[in-house]
Amino acid sequence: MSYDQIGTQFVDFYYQTFDSNRAGLASLYRDSSMLSFEGSQTAGAAPIVAKLVGLPFNSVAHRIVTKDFQPVGSDIVVLVTGQLLIDGESNAQQFSQTFYLKNDNGNYFIQNDVFRLIYG
Repeated sequence: MSYDQIGTQFVDFYYQTFDSNRAGLASLYRDSSMLSFEGSQTAGAAPIVAKLVGLPFNSVAHRIVTKDFQPVGSDIVVLVTGQLLIDGESNAQQFSQTFYLKNDNGNYFIQNDVFRLIYG
């Protein structure tokens, strides 16, 4: 499978799961994983999932606008831009998210995850 195919499958799974059951993202992170969410750093799988589950909204819907992938050896860098609607808002917020997917014997996990809302 090409890095584009792996990246596309990852993006589809990540955002579908985020939108429906954030706790279901736990299998994508490891103890060595790092999340930077709006400048706030969180390390480790359990704390990252706790951060995501504890975000102050009940529902969210992501609309992916662009997704780009680059191989780094056997790993993959993923850049996603899009819009998100929180708790049924009518005005979408713009976001950017970058993932570093680490290859662990053919299984990929999120080593690094950087999320930012785009203002302006």
